[in-house]
Amino acid sequence: MKMKISLVCVLFFAMISITQATKTRNGAGEETIGLNIGNKAPEISEKSPEEKDLKLSSLKGKIVLIDFWASWCNPCRMENPTVVAAYNKFKDSKFKNAKGFSIYSVSLDKDKPSWQAAIAADKLLWENHVSDLQGWNAKFAGIYGVRSIPANFLIDGNGIIVAKNLRGPALEQALKDLLK
Repeated sequence: MKMKISLVCVLFFAMISITQATKTRNGAGEETIGLNIGNKAPEISEKSPEEKDLKLSSLKGKIVLIDFWASWCNPCRMENPTVVAAYNKFKDSKFKNAKGFSIYSVSLDKDKPSWQAAIAADKLLWENHVSDLQGWNAKFAGIYGVRSIPANFLIDGNGIIVAKNLRGPALEQALKDLLK
């Protein structure tokens, strides 16, 4: 009887270990979509300033910084030069599992002209700017659990979150760590 109980305990703990080791996979062997490091980032599909639908998944194969910000957010605007510098330095780089670096900017603006003016003024040169112009009620801010900005998620070439809320030199260091 004691041997059966021991065997059951060993099997139980083995199953827990296997589950923990594969926690980023679901039962079908696919990545778990979520907001934790190691999860696949939730898809975002939103309108650009030109009213084009832009999907996050269109950047698969690149390292991507999903950057939540707004034109009215002073800390965001102060961080933008760092983000621009990282973009310029790493946009054509080769990474361990990706080629190139891009930014997918999600604005929490409500006023389209202010949003567009901030993109131009801060020289946010990348093409992937989106917003539903709902401010704090933005759909994807809710999905990503964004409660303050700036906020960001760094994903690898497969869309897996590898870092979150990188500021200043931490963004450049995280990108350097992903280089080939």
